[in-house]
Amino acid sequence: MVKVKICGLMRLQDIQAVNAAEADFAGFVFAPSRHQISLTTALQLRQHLNRNIPTVGVFVNESADDILASYHAGAIDIAQLHGKSTPAEIARLQATGLKVIQVFERQSIDLTSQADYLMVDSGKGSGQVLNWQAIPEIDRPLILAGGLTPTNVNQAVSIVHPDIVDVSSGVETNQLKDPTKITEFIKNAKEEVVL
Repeated sequence: MVKVKICGLMRLQDIQAVNAAEADFAGFVFAPSRHQISLTTALQLRQHLNRNIPTVGVFVNESADDILASYHAGAIDIAQLHGKSTPAEIARLQATGLKVIQVFERQSIDLTSQADYLMVDSGKGSGQVLNWQAIPEIDRPLILAGGLTPTNVNQAVSIVHPDIVDVSSGVETNQLKDPTKITEFIKNAKEEVVL
């Protein structure tokens, strides 16, 4: 069954909504964006998150040292890398026990990547949907992001068969996480498609 990552968590209410809806992953954005939070905030939020929910830190062209600082502080379990990531950097992160998601935005997936997960995305928080039919089958956990909402996630899952779906702005109302939409998104993502 597909797993769900709710990304861009910023407030205690967001954490409470993710706990209540039983998301599979929680995402903290450390890269410059509308959802950016500090390491201090991430650590505070982490204290309230269900211990069974792994946390993902979102980074764009960040140094391995800065990423590892977040990991060693206890804020994240997985690093999501946007931008340029060399095989050596990925290997260095993995050597510490940190799992790595390599993101491919509007580009073909590099199947030689040694990342633990490969993500296809339409662009950081762009809200645009990818051409789901064009996404290849791969032999590693695939994460689908980009323009997903409670209303289209079931169709996306039935076409792409990703291991994980990732959403941020698609579960917001007035630019804030909406607990009802989070619950609906998770329910619809995990619902078996009956044809």
